[in-house]
Amino acid sequence: MFSGIIEEFATVVAIKKDRENIDFTLKCSFVDELKIDQSVAHNGVCLTVVKIENGTYVVTAMKETLDRSNLGLLKVGDKVNVERSMLMNGRLDGHIVQGHVDETAKCIDMKDADGSTYFTFEYPEDREMAKNGYFTVDKGSVCVNGVSLTVCNPTSNTFQVAIIPYTFEHTNFCDIQIGSVVNLEFDILGKYIARLQQL
Repeated sequence: MFSGIIEEFATVVAIKKDRENIDFTLKCSFVDELKIDQSVAHNGVCLTVVKIENGTYVVTAMKETLDRSNLGLLKVGDKVNVERSMLMNGRLDGHIVQGHVDETAKCIDMKDADGSTYFTFEYPEDREMAKNGYFTVDKGSVCVNGVSLTVCNPTSNTFQVAIIPYTFEHTNFCDIQIGSVVNLEFDILGKYIARLQQL
């Protein structure tokens, strides 16, 4: 489980395809603190550390993960938002993030907000998915590339988030442009409420 508060970004140093899987080798400042089998969120996707060597670590993404996320679009040199799993002895500064990406969205607009930036994201409109809790609500939470954010101006398949300068500089939001594909994890509480209404 994660909080959506990004620790830093890791840099992709190697990508290796293994049948339907992809092994990503990454480098970040806390590599020496990692251990095999540890969960780390990468752009919001929970992946298991499978190898550590020479100041880098390796995680594997399977086909299901690649189909639902933007990880398959990564290239060597790309920045990836990373967060280690949440400690249960501290504050939950973001919201409950599982690291189970639901789908991707595309950035369709960016607007300066006199110091901050409004990003607008669009995802496929699907009434069946919405009935199952895959939607956003005004002032609700959403996880974009692993970052816990507050929703504003949602529609049936778009929403905005306001990114302050600190978040812009310390996450891969600094690389997002119109047309960029991001990972979305909708709020788990909304999914449970939607499921309860169906029962």
